[in-house]
Amino acid sequence: MSDAKFRFAEKKDTGIILEFIRDLAIYEKMLDEVVATEELLNEWLFEKKIAEVIFVLEDDVEVGFALFFHNFSTFLGKAGIYLEDLFVKPEYRGKGYGKALIGKLAEITVERDCGRLEWCCLDWNQPSIDFYLSLGAKPLDDWTTFRLTGDTLMDLSKK
Repeated sequence: MSDAKFRFAEKKDTGIILEFIRDLAIYEKMLDEVVATEELLNEWLFEKKIAEVIFVLEDDVEVGFALFFHNFSTFLGKAGIYLEDLFVKPEYRGKGYGKALIGKLAEITVERDCGRLEWCCLDWNQPSIDFYLSLGAKPLDDWTTFRLTGDTLMDLSKK
């Protein structure tokens, strides 16, 4: 979809961003884990500028979003882009908006001279896995994601 239109999110978009996050969480059966608020999104996205959001538009309406941030590869010696979330509203799927968003992120990655674009996908999400494979993305089968959160994170931070 070479004629797709994009725009970066602005401070006034925190409600739309939160809506996309909740819609994604419903799709992933994880809505009970969403604690984000408009205030938190405003703080981290627009005040601290830790991450960025880009929308794909149809007739000037946001139909999909991608939330991403920079990481760093010591082996490459340069930054990369990590895609945290990508979501296209169900009624707009099959029109090329997901591919357009990934393509736009690839363009941003190249423009910023980053070394790679990467993301994770839930193991059960076969439609997304098939989509990513169709783009030429390679799964990293020899890596396991680890996470510290909540009480475990707090306990470890006190040691």
